[in-house]
Amino acid sequence: MKKFWKTTLAVAMTACMAMSLAACGGGSSNSSSSAPAAEAESGAADGAIKIGGSGPLTGPAAVYGNAVKIAAEMAVEEVNAKGGVQFSLQFEDDKHDAEEAATAYGTLKDGGMQISLGAVTSAPGAAVSPLYQEDQTFAITPSGSSPSVIYADGEGMTGAYGNLFQMCFSDPNQGSGSATYIAAHPDLGSKIAVIYKNDDPYSKGIFDTFKAQAATEGLEIVYEGTFKGEESDFNVQLGDAQAAGADLLFLPIYYTPASQILTQADKMGYKPTVFGVDGMDGILGVEGFDTALAEGVYLLTPFVANAEDELTKTFVENYKARANGEVPNQFAADAYDCIYALAQACEAAGITSDMSNADICAAMVEQFTTMTFNGLTGSDMTWNENGEVTKAPKAMIIENGEYVPAAE
Repeated sequence: MKKFWKTTLAVAMTACMAMSLAACGGGSSNSSSSAPAAEAESGAADGAIKIGGSGPLTGPAAVYGNAVKIAAEMAVEEVNAKGGVQFSLQFEDDKHDAEEAATAYGTLKDGGMQISLGAVTSAPGAAVSPLYQEDQTFAITPSGSSPSVIYADGEGMTGAYGNLFQMCFSDPNQGSGSATYIAAHPDLGSKIAVIYKNDDPYSKGIFDTFKAQAATEGLEIVYEGTFKGEESDFNVQLGDAQAAGADLLFLPIYYTPASQILTQADKMGYKPTVFGVDGMDGILGVEGFDTALAEGVYLLTPFVANAEDELTKTFVENYKARANGEVPNQFAADAYDCIYALAQACEAAGITSDMSNADICAAMVEQFTTMTFNGLTGSDMTWNENGEVTKAPKAMIIENGEYVPAAE
């Protein structure tokens, strides 16, 4: 599988570099399955459009994948109950691993996938994006925020795949948005230390734009620390940050290493203000983590579960009933929005299950680049031809073990 994936990816990347939005217009249809797909119990009628997706349902990032799966299943059932466009959903475990994501893609393709939620996390998403482009299957990821998910060059400048879209705001927006928020709230800290994962496009992408915007805002970064792989000892980085006098710690990383950093910082008596991004959403659910250590942590997100609008309150209530009382995170909210945005586009374009993937793709691209969508994670959302969404991030803070809106 490893050799096959690398060969396929290399061919797809070479072909995709010169392609643009028009790539969706050509002609292969989806594969049919010789084995039954493991689809959600969605109550879909015959002729349902098959949606696929993958994410970490097991392993250290499972909070993200399970949140997406639960919310997507919930939204599919709601859409189907309305009696219009009908969906079925097949969701595979990619374990937050690029090669596992390629395997999951093959399973979804064999299951007859016609539209996709892509991959939940950025590195697996970047690995399979060329395959979606090659097969001309439209995908919108709820949370794969790296530019490498939607751009073949990985830099967000040229070479957009054209059929890969994002519901989440991108890593560059998170980095620059974090710097802008910190600059507007000088009481958070004046000397900044950053610890990021330098072998992860998600983490490094956010750091790069944060650093650039920090320079524009006149912020002082006194320490830059990195780690890679599954490193879990951060005492050296924390000691260097403390020695540099950093009173604000920016962590553009996922919740598992963030929980380890907070635990180790507490043990050494280092108590800076901590500011994270959407990857830290889930830190309150880390097994064995003392959630009191997350009090006062800031993070940037498009969704706050205790908002008072009716759409959010209904979503949270229904999600908790389905997830044994668990409060939905922003990954769940973005996935829910993905399904409803797909339904809106399919209804408007008259998509039917007997259409080829290429024809569906072309119609979906046309809809997403011209429509406006209102959802849990933003109002009047739009997408450009590169698949980037326009919506505003929000800051929240953890208080009394809950996420609450931070000061504007």
